[in-house]
Amino acid sequence: MAESSPSKQNLTFDPYEFLKIKLNPNGSLTRNYVVPTVPPSSDPNNSPPQPALSKDIILNASTKTSIRLFIPNPPPASSSGKLPLILYFHGGGFIMYHPSSLIFHQSCSTFAAEIPVVVASVDYRLTPEHRLPAAYDDAVESLLWIKSQAQNPNESDPWIRDHVDFTKCFLMGNSAGGNIAYFTSLRALDLDLSPIKIEGLLLNSPFFGGVQRTESELRLINDHILPLPAGDLMWTLSLPEGADRDHVYCNPTVSDVVYGEKIGQLPRTFINGYGGDPLVDKQKEVAKILEAHGVPVEPYFCEDGYHAVEIFDRSKAQALVDYVKKFILSTVPPQSSM
Repeated sequence: MAESSPSKQNLTFDPYEFLKIKLNPNGSLTRNYVVPTVPPSSDPNNSPPQPALSKDIILNASTKTSIRLFIPNPPPASSSGKLPLILYFHGGGFIMYHPSSLIFHQSCSTFAAEIPVVVASVDYRLTPEHRLPAAYDDAVESLLWIKSQAQNPNESDPWIRDHVDFTKCFLMGNSAGGNIAYFTSLRALDLDLSPIKIEGLLLNSPFFGGVQRTESELRLINDHILPLPAGDLMWTLSLPEGADRDHVYCNPTVSDVVYGEKIGQLPRTFINGYGGDPLVDKQKEVAKILEAHGVPVEPYFCEDGYHAVEIFDRSKAQALVDYVKKFILSTVPPQSSM
């Protein structure tokens, strides 16, 4: 069995300092973000022109959740047909960031413009102030919001009403957001979402773990993006109080036992990962579990690259956009304009 060796770890490493967070006496976090936030831009005449238009919509005022919508700029003409929808969940180890964080705002803008699609990026509640399953609850609420938009066109947002094909919906997440997308898709199996239809699941470097260390975790114990102590701390701050990393929310082998044959009901799934990511072995494990249950899986695992590489490497970012576009268009071919 693979076990971590303290001698191989940097014993002076402080994961709080690395993540630029501070745990307060009341259990909340002080987050010293280095990634700036950006406002939405819904004016097509703004200069310089944006690849996509965006605006924020309140999801639940009591939980202070919201959705940032993105549509291509300029918006497609009605004669060209409606677009697929990506319901998107940002990364950040469950503890950080928002749809307004520059890296995720830009990513969603690019998806909207280049595929093209409508993107609904969910501002879910963060841990440890709201431990899991709060983020899953918010994700399901966002799905039900999409359903209500489809059912009530006279009351729905014009961007949604005019540009979304509700039969072509996808759940997508990055890192922790990939974990959220996975469990949201499992929860969705118990919901009547008609008239919306979830056609696919897109997991980019999804965040999973376990008590037993994998080879990739040990090999990359001092990784420059996600060193093991930082990943462990994220789980400690996110899982229900008293739970370890073999909890169902973290360990895909445990979720396989809990959900069993229900996993086979999941839609076609895209999984993207990199050989330099400590999480890559767990990501491959998820792919194997899905395949074992008969889910059509399209895995893309590159040996070069690391966790969140798309933020730093433009070629990797473009490759991800191209993979996502290929997956969506091969799953739901675009409507003919004839």
